[in-house]
Amino acid sequence: MLGILAAVLLVLWLLGFLAFHVTSGLIHIALVIGIVLLVLHFVRGRAAA
Repeated sequence: MLGILAAVLLVLWLLGFLAFHVTSGLIHIALVIGIVLLVLHFVRGRAAA
């Protein structure tokens, strides 16, 4: 679930970066959240295995 959310946020960031430079601050925050969630997903997955 976290991986899907991170992928969606990454795609939204890319679309926002290319199309809307006005909201770039919010888009970068969404990207950081997505990366953190992706890292947490991999860390928790390895710990459970």
